[in-house]
Amino acid sequence: MKTLKLEHSSQHPGVLSITLNRPDIRNAFNEAMIEEFSQVFSQEVKKPEVKIVTLQGAGPVFSAGGDLNWMRRSIELSVDQNLVETRKLSQMFALMNECPKPLIGFIHGAAIGGGVGLTSVCDLVVATGDTQFSLSEVRLGIVPACIGPFVTAKIGASHARSLFISAERFGAARAHEIGLIHEVVADTAGLEAARERILGNMLQCGPQAMSVAKQLVLDLTWPERREKIGDCLEYVSRVLAELRVTPEGQEGLKAFLEKRKPGWIK
Repeated sequence: MKTLKLEHSSQHPGVLSITLNRPDIRNAFNEAMIEEFSQVFSQEVKKPEVKIVTLQGAGPVFSAGGDLNWMRRSIELSVDQNLVETRKLSQMFALMNECPKPLIGFIHGAAIGGGVGLTSVCDLVVATGDTQFSLSEVRLGIVPACIGPFVTAKIGASHARSLFISAERFGAARAHEIGLIHEVVADTAGLEAARERILGNMLQCGPQAMSVAKQLVLDLTWPERREKIGDCLEYVSRVLAELRVTPEGQEGLKAFLEKRKPGWIK
């Protein structure tokens, strides 16, 4: 791949590491990165050997948003031609948001515009204390539309309205306060320590259970999915009842009762 680096961890079997790999231009988005992200999240992450996915950026920052050359080309496009591009971007974020495996973000340096979008679709996010965030689109006369549903779902309408309108730059402490990120560490060494701790913990969990847990939250909170589940209490009752009789559910309970590690822990 030209814009992303994929690595299956030998230290943590089952972990797929995705690195934004355009450090010379601060990991900015272009059509190639959108295509590669869409390919990875429609195919690679769904492979049975993948249990957890991590996301990080190469170089000094996580992602500075849109590639200037990519954005410059949009000036010459018609509405319909722009719509083809923006649909691809929206669909990419939707694929990442719906990733059936846990998606963990490790953010450093800066996450601007689309970089905030990537942060928003992660299930768990750790950032260095010096990381700067901004939804800066209105400074360019546009809006954070394609990332809007995911950012708003993460931080709520009140914070989204404030940050979408102001384009204010804010630090990791405020990002943590509003729920965009979950943990702040001192530096990149702290990111690596957090990575080891988080992966060590999550690899103890049932892969199927983590996937179902994620889908449960999406079903209960995303409007279009909430409408499909019908009676909420019946839905959640059925989710647990069906999970209990799966091989993983049976193994997990037996291992607990027999005071041993379940079979999915290597």
